[in-house]
Amino acid sequence: MISRPPSQSLQEQDLQDFTIEKIKKRPRIGESFIQTFLFICGAISILTTLGIVYELGKESLLFFGSGNVNIIDFLTGTKWQPTIGEFGVLPLVNATLMTSLFAMLISIPLGLAAAIYLSEYASSRARSILKPILEILAGIPTIVYGYFALTFMTPLLRSIFGEDTVQIYNTLSAGLVMGLMILPTVASMSEDALNAVPQALREAAFGLGATRLETSLQVVVPAALSGIIAAFIIGVSRAVGETMIVAVAAGSGPNFTFNPFRAAETMTGYIARISGGDLSYDTPDYNSIFAIGLLLFLVTLVLNIVSRAISKKFREVYE
Repeated sequence: MISRPPSQSLQEQDLQDFTIEKIKKRPRIGESFIQTFLFICGAISILTTLGIVYELGKESLLFFGSGNVNIIDFLTGTKWQPTIGEFGVLPLVNATLMTSLFAMLISIPLGLAAAIYLSEYASSRARSILKPILEILAGIPTIVYGYFALTFMTPLLRSIFGEDTVQIYNTLSAGLVMGLMILPTVASMSEDALNAVPQALREAAFGLGATRLETSLQVVVPAALSGIIAAFIIGVSRAVGETMIVAVAAGSGPNFTFNPFRAAETMTGYIARISGGDLSYDTPDYNSIFAIGLLLFLVTLVLNIVSRAISKKFREVYE
C-alpha cells in the first residue's frame, strides 16, 4: 500500500480551500441584479397591499365614526337605504353570496371535468388545441359577459320559467354567466394540479387492472386534491369580487331576497354604482363604499387563508 506524503495532502487541501474561496468571492452581477429586482417587486406588492388596507381602514373609520352607523347594525341589518339612515349590509352580502354560489355550481363540475379530460384523456395534439381555446374565455371583457347574461341568459330563463316568474334583472342569470367566466381559471389550475401527480401512480393503478376512469377518479384526483381545492377557492374569490357582470345583469337596488329570479344588488355592484354618482366627499353614502370594500377585502383574505390551510392539509409530497 502506497502512503501519500503529508505535505502532498496539505497541498491538495490548500488548493481545494483556495478554489472554494475563489468560487465564493467570484462576483455574480447578473444573479445579484435578479435577486434585487425580485426583492423590490415583492416589497412593492406588500407595500401596495398595506396601502390599500390603510386607505380602506381610514375611510371606513369616517363611516363608522360619524355616530350614525353602528358596526353591529351594519353587519346584521337587513335593510340598506343610506338616504334614511338604514345601513344593514346583509342584502348586499346575500346577493353576492347567491351569485357566487350559482357561479361555482357551474364552474366546479365543468371545470373539473374539463381538467380531467385534458390531463388524462386528451392527446398532446388535442390538448395543445383545446386548452388555448378554453383559456380564450378568460380574455373576454367582463362587460361583454354582463350583456351576454342580460340579452341571452335572462331571455332563456324567462322562456323556461315564465316571464312573470323571472325578472329582467336577476341573480341567477348573472351567477350562471359568471360561472362561465370563472371556468377557465378553475379548469387550468385543476389541470396543472392533475399533471403534477407522478406518472408512476397511474402506471401502478393500470398494473392492478384499473380502468382509465377509475385511475382518474380514485387515484389522480385524490392525489391532486390540494391543488384542486385551491383552484375552487380562487374561483370563489374571483366570483365574490366580480363587478361588471352583476352590475349589468343582477340589478341596481339592494334587495334582501333568496329568490334567484328577482333583482338584487351585490357589494361590488353597489360600489360601482355609487362611485359613478355625484356624491360629495365625507357623506355616509360615499364613505359606505370603503366600508363595503374593506368587508370584501376581509372576505377574500379569509378565503385565501382557508385555501392555504386546506392545501397544506391535503398536500401529498412524492419523491
